[in-house]
Amino acid sequence: MRNVVYMDTKMSKKKDSDFDRSLGFLIHDVARLFRVNFDREVREVGLTRAQWFVLGHVVRTQGQTQKALADETDMEKAPLGKVLDRLEQGGWIKRHPDPKDHRAKRVFKTPKVDPLIPFMEAAADRVEQDVLAGFDDKEKECLLDALIAMKKNLLNSHD
Repeated sequence: MRNVVYMDTKMSKKKDSDFDRSLGFLIHDVARLFRVNFDREVREVGLTRAQWFVLGHVVRTQGQTQKALADETDMEKAPLGKVLDRLEQGGWIKRHPDPKDHRAKRVFKTPKVDPLIPFMEAAADRVEQDVLAGFDDKEKECLLDALIAMKKNLLNSHD
């Protein structure tokens, strides 16, 4: 019979308030609150958060394959397929076979999206202004530079 050693899983040395200064927790929580506030700004359009998220990526990267879109949005193929089905039924996107690989489909926005783009951008700007209230221009630039550097570090961490 083997001896089993159980580790104490309690965070006895950490204070509850340490989460308030945890980089990962803060980034996740700020992103969550950013999405909640953005949803509040755009709720009148009637799209879900997942639909907005996917549609935003389609607008930015028009014509990419569903597989590339799944990778970019970090979504599994089946849930993404359901979101795309709903967006297509609503007339927001069209899917066309890839001319080089007939198994793949490419995703395109429809003209119905075009009037929403300025609305989405204005909503995002309002939320960003709220998020950055009290920051001067130098602090904003430092924050953006730091986030860009963190993103680059994470992208390069497995090379």
